[in-house]
Amino acid sequence: MPRTLIIGAGITGAALAFQLSRRGEHVTIVATHTHGGLASAASFGWLNASYYLSPAHYHLRHEGLAAHRRLTKALPDLPTRWPGCLWYEATGEAQDETAADLTALGYTVHRLTRAQVAERLPALGPVPDTALYFPEEGVADPGILARALIEASGAEVVTATVQHLTEAQGRVTGVLTDLGPMPADRVILATGTGTPALLQPLGYRLPMLTRPGLMIRTNPLPPVCPLVLATPEQEVRQDREGRLTTPASAGHQSDHAEALGAFPVVVNATLARLRTLFPGLDIHFARQAMALRPVPEDGLPVAGQGPVAGLWIAVMHSGATLAPVVAECLADEILGGHDSPLLADFRPGRFQ
Repeated sequence: MPRTLIIGAGITGAALAFQLSRRGEHVTIVATHTHGGLASAASFGWLNASYYLSPAHYHLRHEGLAAHRRLTKALPDLPTRWPGCLWYEATGEAQDETAADLTALGYTVHRLTRAQVAERLPALGPVPDTALYFPEEGVADPGILARALIEASGAEVVTATVQHLTEAQGRVTGVLTDLGPMPADRVILATGTGTPALLQPLGYRLPMLTRPGLMIRTNPLPPVCPLVLATPEQEVRQDREGRLTTPASAGHQSDHAEALGAFPVVVNATLARLRTLFPGLDIHFARQAMALRPVPEDGLPVAGQGPVAGLWIAVMHSGATLAPVVAECLADEILGGHDSPLLADFRPGRFQ
């Protein structure tokens, strides 16, 4: 039976392992870090298609939401919820333009008045005059989701560090790890920011942006935020234990910062914004997760065949939204040989 090595145990590698295993493949995951990865564990976990960079990107993200729903049908115990998102990161004409653009693409958009916002979020301090509600959107903890998918896949997991790919006569033959060589018929790189270094010896360029991400969770609080809230100051959601989860930057998805500020300053500023959003609550810092987000140079996902036969690449932000659909498409391509139209604009070769 052909052996597939997936390098990386984050949400992308886990989704690939699940899809390939369902199709009868023998899959081994090789990862330096614990199941769930680093970037996945530091993700906000907002599943959406309201943020997009091109029509093709929108359609891939929208299908990503459908792929998440297919996963929850296959695995009903997955920690995925669909509370929708209340959005007013833009106001006035810019908000109207966002609503019109998304509606033209077929996205479900509800316009809310000030009174309707206050009714949905009675604990909200500053209530906007208008907002948009996206009922199709959801939330999931990608680290927890990755661990659940790995378990459901039945894939073997090897804790090791991949030093480099091995290849012969233009075809990948496996990887060399700190535990020794591991042969394979195919290798899939779901290695996030570590991907360029593995491709460089093959003369292949995959430029990545430097995008550090810091996720903050608060102490448990009474129910105040039953949906994803996206404001000009902060994006925030509340988990089942009552903790507010929030990026330490406004406009997290389009954030261009290459460095984080001093940790106490950043945390205190984020908590101050949360206390403004939800006045009267005793909001305190509880924990943090930090990682470099895997953002390719043009901000778009990278998915498809690599520079040698048997090598595949899957690198993207946001993996939380995109990993399930990219895994479906790549699994079909790997085993069936038919290119997916959804991935046509996102092939690795565009950087060469």
